[in-house]
Amino acid sequence: TEDEILLFEREMKEFWTKLKSVYGTEQISHTLALRDSCKESIKALSEKWSKKLKEEDLMIDKIQEYSTEILQQSQRISENQEHLTEIKSNLNQEEEQQKDLIDSIRELKEELMKKKEMLSSKNNATKERVERLCKSKELFEERLGLEIRRIHDEQLQFIFRHIDHKDPDKPYMFTLSINEQGDYEVTSCTPPLDCIAEFQLKVRETNKFSVFVANIRKAFTALSYK
Repeated sequence: TEDEILLFEREMKEFWTKLKSVYGTEQISHTLALRDSCKESIKALSEKWSKKLKEEDLMIDKIQEYSTEILQQSQRISENQEHLTEIKSNLNQEEEQQKDLIDSIRELKEELMKKKEMLSSKNNATKERVERLCKSKELFEERLGLEIRRIHDEQLQFIFRHIDHKDPDKPYMFTLSINEQGDYEVTSCTPPLDCIAEFQLKVRETNKFSVFVANIRKAFTALSYK
């Protein structure tokens, strides 16, 4: 180090001072030349090592700087990895939610299709029944003096005449529809009959529609004699 070099130079001066008192001038001159050469060598060596030490100090600073930068980069990488892990977790949750949503939509579509099929089947059955009733119109009109009209909401109106012998043109009527369950349902009856609910229940059980109409006509006829 520099302190050691200074100490060495001081000791050299003391050495030459003692040497002068012991040896002659020629020897001293020769020795001085050796000393100067030694001093030059020491100086060159000192400058070399000083430069090397400075380079090493710079290198140490660079290494510390690189170490600090590497540590910061490692921290950033760790933070990015944590953020990436969080993003992946969120993506997995969103994928699960999307999957559940797709499954729910598929189930709803399947349920809707089933309901549409059931509704279509019921509508077809209702239309078929109405058509069968309309095809029976001529038979009912001929044998029972009955007029059948199709009115709003796919309902049929049944009008009986020639029941009241005092007033053959007086109408006796009831309105029939087919409900959501596909059953016959009387929505109105003029004049009202107490037995209409019983007749309605029976036709639902037996599906004998002509008997149902005939029973209502008989009930109207019995009512006309009261």
